[in-house]
Amino acid sequence: MQKPMLQFRIQISPRQLSMFILKQWRATAFGVYGYLNFTKNGFLEHSKNFKPEDMQTRVEGKNCIVTGANSGIGYATAEGLASRGANVYMVCRSKDRGEVALSAIRSKTGNQNVHLEVCDLSSVTEIKSFASRFSSKDMPVHVLVNNAGSLEHNRVTTSEGFELNFAVNVLGTYTITELMVPLLEKAAPDARVITVSSGGMYTAPLTTDLEFNDGKFGGVEQYARNKRVQVALTEKWSEMYKDKGIGFYSMHPGWADTPGVAKSLPSFSGRFQGKLRTSEEGADTIIWLALQPKEKLVSGSFYFDRAEAPKHLKFAATADSHARIDSIIDILRSLNNLPSRI
Repeated sequence: MQKPMLQFRIQISPRQLSMFILKQWRATAFGVYGYLNFTKNGFLEHSKNFKPEDMQTRVEGKNCIVTGANSGIGYATAEGLASRGANVYMVCRSKDRGEVALSAIRSKTGNQNVHLEVCDLSSVTEIKSFASRFSSKDMPVHVLVNNAGSLEHNRVTTSEGFELNFAVNVLGTYTITELMVPLLEKAAPDARVITVSSGGMYTAPLTTDLEFNDGKFGGVEQYARNKRVQVALTEKWSEMYKDKGIGFYSMHPGWADTPGVAKSLPSFSGRFQGKLRTSEEGADTIIWLALQPKEKLVSGSFYFDRAEAPKHLKFAATADSHARIDSIIDILRSLNNLPSRI
C-alpha cells in the first residue's frame, strides 16, 4: 500500500508578498544604480564636470571637527582640511591610532594646528564629556563632519545598553551634533554640519525600530536603516535650525576601498577589488561641501560627487517614511536625556 505524501503549505499574506517584492526591488535597483555610479569609474566619469577652483579655497583659522578621523575617509577628510589651513580636531576612539594619524597629517601638511580628541562615539557619556571639554574652549565650530560609523554584523550591546551600530551611527551622530549647536552658532552664518551617510540607505525606509528589535537582526540592514535616519535627520535639522546660520548636508562617499569596508564587508571588498574608490576620492565631496560658499549649497540636501543627489530611488517607496522623523527625534532625546531646543 502506498503511503500518503505529507503536504506542507506556507501561507504568505498579500502584504508579506508585497513587502518581499518591494525589498527585492530596492536591493536590485540599488545594486544597478550603485555599480553605475558609486565605483571608481563612476567617480572618474563624474569628475569630468568638477571645477578645480572649487577645491582651491583656503580655510585658515576655521575650526573643523572630524569624527572617526584616524583612517579611511575620515583621515582623508582631516588631511584635506589641514592641507588648506584649517584648525582640525580629530575625534578618535583609539588614542594610539589617533596619535599615529595626527603625526602623519601634521608631517604631510606642515599644519601643526591639528589636534586629537579621544572619544568613543558609541557612548553618550563620553560624547557629553567631550562636548563639555570642547565647549570650555569657547570657540566657534565652522565645520562638523560626522564621519564615524559602525557596521557590526552580530548584535552587540554597548555598556550603556544600546545596539552598537545604532549607538554610533544614529545616537552618537545625533548627540554630538546637538551638543555642538551652540558652538556652530558662534560660526554663523558660515557654520555647517556634514554627515557621511551611505548609498545603502536607498534600500531602507525610515523605521522607529531603531535598535532592530523586531525580526532577525542583520548588520547590513541595520547599517542601511541607520544611514537612512542620518539623511532624514539632516532634513529635519535644516528645518529646525534654519534661522541659526547653520547649514546641514548629508552625503554619500561612493564605494571606497577603506579599512572599514575591508573589515566589515570582506566579500564585497574582494568582489570589487580594483573597482573601488580611494579614501581621497570618497572624501572629495566632504571637503567640497566644507569649502563652498553656502549660497551654492542647499541645506537639508543629500550630495554625491559634488552635486545634489536623490534621496530615494524610483518605485522604492521610501519617501513617505520620512514623516516618522519627529517620533525618532523624540526617542533619541529620551535616550540621551537632551532637552528640546525648539
